Amino acid sequence: MATWISALRSERIKLGRSQIMLLAIIDPILCAGIGLLSSVDNNADGWLALLLVMTMLHAMLLLPMMAGIFSAFVCRYEHAGGGWKQILSLPVSRSALYLSKLLVVAGVLAISQLLFFAAVLGVGLLKGFDLSYVPWGEFAQRAVLGFVACLPLVALQLFVSTMWTSFAAPLVLNMMFTVPNILISNSATYGPYYPWAQPMLVMMEAGGGYDFGAFATPTQTLLLTIGGSFALFLAVGLVYFNRKPV
Repeated sequence: MATWISALRSERIKLGRSQIMLLAIIDPILCAGIGLLSSVDNNADGWLALLLVMTMLHAMLLLPMMAGIFSAFVCRYEHAGGGWKQILSLPVSRSALYLSKLLVVAGVLAISQLLFFAAVLGVGLLKGFDLSYVPWGEFAQRAVLGFVACLPLVALQLFVSTMWTSFAAPLVLNMMFTVPNILISNSATYGPYYPWAQPMLVMMEAGGGYDFGAFATPTQTLLLTIGGSFALFLAVGLVYFNRKPV
């Protein structure tokens, strides 16, 4: 237990001392700008319509990009100056080290989700929406599902970041696969299995009345795919990391 706590504290300190955490603030600010410029009607359905407008940018581009950026950043110090050799030679469990990095990235994404939904509420209030109409259950469900859908991407990006010695390469890879999101999500064949599109699909409630592309996929099917891919990417990453040469 002491090893786990020490590893988590170390990863949190690394992230806390950098400016990278500003991304978690920039995301809701950009989405809030889109929400303020939107022409959403002030009625009982206004909150969900506003959420949908702001989710497009957040879940389609910014959230997947942040998952990759944070995953690469928690490995940045180890890539510099032979850091992997130093840290892997210490009497610390490799699994604890790897999972602590994953948990820290997941924690930052959870904070980002909370800030995004706070931005939705803030924009709604600025537009004069009635707070009593806020669908709290719907908001909570989409926040949790969007976070869960990011976990396979975090596991995949963390695996790539520990495997490649370059800090920039995983970032470039992540951006290359994030940009085609809107196109691939329109494919019923590939969209449900594309990790970069899954946060958008679940946050926009795929299967909830849509009849095109991956958006027609039932949410239960998406969650099974997300859970399976997360388990696969995590297992592959852990096996590789535990066998990684010093």
